[in-house]
Amino acid sequence: MSTPSHSVLVVDDSKINRRKMEMAAEALGHQTMAVENGADALGALFQHKIDLVLLDIEMPVLDGFGVLQAMREDPALIDIPVIVISAVEDMESIVRAIELGAQDFLPKNFEKVLFAARVGSCLQQRRLTNQRAKHLLQIEKEKSRVDALLGATLPEAAIIELKETKMVKPKRHEEVVVLFADVVNFTRFCDQNPPELAVSRLQSLINGFEEITQEAGLEKIKTIGDAFMGTAGLLKPLKNARQSAAECALKMVRAAPDLTDGWQVRIGLHMGPVIAGVIGQQQHLYDLWGDTVNTAARLTGVGEASSVSISAEMRAGLHGTVISLGEVAVKGKDPLEVFRLFSLHSGQATRSG
Repeated sequence: MSTPSHSVLVVDDSKINRRKMEMAAEALGHQTMAVENGADALGALFQHKIDLVLLDIEMPVLDGFGVLQAMREDPALIDIPVIVISAVEDMESIVRAIELGAQDFLPKNFEKVLFAARVGSCLQQRRLTNQRAKHLLQIEKEKSRVDALLGATLPEAAIIELKETKMVKPKRHEEVVVLFADVVNFTRFCDQNPPELAVSRLQSLINGFEEITQEAGLEKIKTIGDAFMGTAGLLKPLKNARQSAAECALKMVRAAPDLTDGWQVRIGLHMGPVIAGVIGQQQHLYDLWGDTVNTAARLTGVGEASSVSISAEMRAGLHGTVISLGEVAVKGKDPLEVFRLFSLHSGQATRSG
C-alpha cells in the first residue's frame, strides 16, 4: 500500500537546510512548502492546509519557540504535529520545544531512515487525530439529533431528569392547570374531505397552538387525535397559572379559524393535582393522570363552538368575565358546575347569569 501524500511545511533560515528537508520529504511522496522564519511560518499555517511542520529553533524575526507558543494558543493549529530541528547537543532547547508542544525532534545532520521513521510517526498521529475529530463531530451530530428528538417528545425538565437518572419517575404535582382543546365536528370533516386536507389543517392548528402555549408560558403535553393537551404550572413556575392558562385558551379559540380556514375549537380548563411522568420502557411519552385531567377533558364536551369552559376551581381567583352554566351532567362524574369564560381583565373575577 502506498503512503498517502501529505503537506509538509519546512521552516529554516538556512536555504541549504530547507532544501535538504524538502528533498527528504518529497522523496517520501509528500508535498512541501518552505519559509525562512517563524512569522512566515504562521502565515503559511493560517493560509494553507498543513499536515506537518519541520521547524528550526534558531531563526530571525520569530524563532521556533515563538511559533510553538502561537500554535499551542490557537485551536486551529494546536493539533498540527511539529518536529523541531536542532543540534543533538542542544538538549535544553529540545526539551523546551517538547514542553511547548513539539511531537519529536531531528538532528540537523539526520539520516534518511531516521527522517522517514519520525516523519511517518508524526503523520500517523495526525491521521489518528483527524479521525478522532471526525468521530467526535459525528457523535456530536448524533447527540444533537437525539436531543432534538427528545425535545419534540418530552418537556425540558423531563429531558434533564431522563439524562441524569435514566428515567422520568411519575410525581404528584399540586395546583396544575390542565388545558384540553378539540376541534368541533372534526370527524364529520374527515368523512367529507380527503385525509391529506384534514391532516394539513390539523398540522397548522397544532403548530399555532404550540406557539401560543409557549408564549403564554404553558407546556404542551401531547396531542390525541384532534385534541391538544397542555398544562400551566406543571414543570416550570408561573406567577399566575390560572390567568396565563385562561389567556392562552382565549387566544387559541380566536386563532383557530385563521389557522385552519374556518375550523372552530372548544377548550376546557380545570385546576387541581395531577400525577405526571413517563411509564414503560419503550417509545417514551410524558403523560398526566388523575381526576384533574379527566375533568378538563370532559369540559371540552359541554361547551359550544369557539368557547372556553372552566370549572369552579379555575374560576376561583380568576380575573375575568364568566357566565355560570349551572350544574352540568359530565360523563363519568357527578354534575359539575361549569362556567363559560368570555374575557380577562385586571379587576376581580365577576359572575353573571
